[in-house]
Amino acid sequence: MAIGLDTFKELGLATFEKAAVKKQELGQEAFLKIMTTQLQSQNPLKPMENADFMGQMAQFSTVSGIQDLQKSFKDFASSLSSDQALQAAGLVGRNVVAPVNYGLLAAGGDVSGEVNLPSSASNVTVRVTNASTGAPVKTLELGPQASGTLPFSWNGIGIDGTFANPGVYKVQVEASMGGQNVSLQPYMKSRVESVVMGNGQRGLEVNLAGTGPVSFSRLTKII
Repeated sequence: MAIGLDTFKELGLATFEKAAVKKQELGQEAFLKIMTTQLQSQNPLKPMENADFMGQMAQFSTVSGIQDLQKSFKDFASSLSSDQALQAAGLVGRNVVAPVNYGLLAAGGDVSGEVNLPSSASNVTVRVTNASTGAPVKTLELGPQASGTLPFSWNGIGIDGTFANPGVYKVQVEASMGGQNVSLQPYMKSRVESVVMGNGQRGLEVNLAGTGPVSFSRLTKII
């Protein structure tokens, strides 16, 4: 008894689904075997149209091409990850600049960074506070500034004129632009202590002294 084209298509689809569950993909050999069986079992009174045959071949070619493309992208992404890991590993012990709000004051050291001014400002203020208590430690008035990158540095001397205790301090930047006070993101200079390989949603990260993990892609400068 001959099997109609529509019936065999359903059987072919079921075979495909079983193969996909078992192997997660349909290989070329399995596809050709299904196509051969389909041709042998077609209704002689209603043979398969050339367009149907070519359409199924085109679908297989498209799926196969997408699978090859996905594999190529996966290999490319793995290569990029490996290159990033090598670059990040070479940063351990070096200073970098990243968009964070904390800086580590070492004994006899300073806390420094920079801020990007989108337009000229009549005054720029850098506020340093205790990261744990929020108590004010130092305010730097940088005065009028043109647009662009503005570096700043705190030498560790607090409001009372004495050196602050070594530790982590929070840094906030405000600028007076167009008659309004605008909060801006500081880009702090920090030392890289270690590298963390990403997994899942998290990519490659670097551990910054006093700040913690920061995405490798967020680093703006290597000093």
